[in-house]
Formats: sequence, C-alpha cells, structure tokens
Amino acid sequence: MLENDLVLERFMEQHGPTLEGERLAAFRRVLALSDADLWALVCGRATAQDPAEAEVARLLQGCTLKGQQEKE
Repeated sequence: MLENDLVLERFMEQHGPTLEGERLAAFRRVLALSDADLWALVCGRATAQDPAEAEVARLLQGCTLKGQQEKE
C-alpha cells in the first residue's frame, strides 16, 4: 500500500537510526500486520494493546502528512 510505504519511509528517516531493543521488536511486530491493519494503526482507527506497539504506532502517526503539519 503506497500510503504505508510513504509513512514507513518517513519513519525510518526519523527513527530508524535509534530503533533498538523493545522498540525495534515492537516495530517488527507492527510491520508483520496486514496492510489494512497497519494503515488502521497509522490513521488512529485502531489501537495497539501492547504498550511498545502503541508507542511505535504513535511515532508512525507523527510521520503522516497530518502528523507533520501538527508539528509545525
């Protein structure tokens, strides 16, 4: 899904160099989701039950165009 690819590209640019430990493991679990489930997390239509995965979802949400605009 192109939208997921764009968000993941921004995520890796911003957070990739510091991914390690539990955050890296949570990111891998999130990546294993289907495209639709991943997009639901990114859009905030779904929430992760695991706290580490929820943190990764929050970081992914910050990498959307809306998330980028909110930072400005």
